[in-house]
Amino acid sequence: MVTRTRNRITFNPRRAALRFVGAAALLALAACNATSVGGLSGQSVNPNKTVQIALLVPNGSGRESDALLARNLENAARLAIADQTNAKIDLRIYDTAGTPQQASNAAIAAVNDGAKIILGPLYAEAANAAAVAIAGTNTNVLAFSNNASIAGGNLFILGPTFENTANRLVNYGRQIGKTNILIAHADELAGQVGRDAIISASNRNGATITGVESYPFSQDGINNAARRISATVKETGADTLFVTAGPESDLPFLMTALPERGLGMDIQLMGLTRWSSQPQSLALPGLQGGVFTLPDQALERNFAARYQAEYSERPHPIAGLSYDGIAAIGALLTQGRSDALTSPSLTRQSGFVGTQGIFRLLPDGTNERGLAVAKIENNQVAILDPAPKNFSGAGF
Repeated sequence: MVTRTRNRITFNPRRAALRFVGAAALLALAACNATSVGGLSGQSVNPNKTVQIALLVPNGSGRESDALLARNLENAARLAIADQTNAKIDLRIYDTAGTPQQASNAAIAAVNDGAKIILGPLYAEAANAAAVAIAGTNTNVLAFSNNASIAGGNLFILGPTFENTANRLVNYGRQIGKTNILIAHADELAGQVGRDAIISASNRNGATITGVESYPFSQDGINNAARRISATVKETGADTLFVTAGPESDLPFLMTALPERGLGMDIQLMGLTRWSSQPQSLALPGLQGGVFTLPDQALERNFAARYQAEYSERPHPIAGLSYDGIAAIGALLTQGRSDALTSPSLTRQSGFVGTQGIFRLLPDGTNERGLAVAKIENNQVAILDPAPKNFSGAGF
């Protein structure tokens, strides 16, 4: 059953999905607020009765992009509920306008209406505000954000994190003997967070950071920095260049400028973003031989096909997160336990199977996803190391 609430209020529009939002200081404050809850969280349920779940979506901002995202998140949740044969779910939709204040109001209204767990919101600041607002009610929030700095306490994030991707690639690099890493990142928030994720992954996996090079987030800034980055690779003895650049922004400029300014083909290139999301990126000269990660391709294609058959359109890339949240909740409810929605159950070691492969929520509020390692060869994507099917195999 799906119910839509009347909680539409138009506020200022938010930024695009799955980008890090706000200033670094604000993100740090958000993380402190979210993690202050600590310990066991989550409401008890009667698994033999219908369990109410609230879905918070960014409708009401006045932006067409937010309306598109909201529709996709709601559609995917409906699709997931239809697949739950043994869990009784009453899904209620709350519009947040993509703002922290309205997300907070929506979360409070949802709990007052009887919600046992909240799915969403999308944007980092809104997700943090929602979790803080209902922390005293012992209700967990599964947000669609990928911003690890807000995770903790009663707030779990479902979005793929830089930490997860960096760990997979650094681990793979160690397996093939590539352990001396130079990092190149844009001098803006996403680049800085990506840099920190690579450093942490290197520390965990025994790799060495030979240096860190940043560049202004502009075409001229990249062109001016490219020669310095290429020279630093040689000077430091790095065998790997790990970049944070995205295919929709700085990656095309960086991967054109670096070969032109002396970067050799003997260096192993690694990327923190999904290079294949823009097919034209596969032809960039600097990307040939480079490696990046992909989710389980068979499961991703299956979800996209089912979504399109049901709704006559391709799903937005974030739609699967909504399906994953319902799938995880449904899997726990079918266990027939009253503590199904508490933090120990949500963070079970075996995890869950979602639209892009296996995933599990971690006690610190972040997540881990099974990823494949892919390589660009002759302008095509080749899978070097498939996505794992469980959390006991390679890649973790």
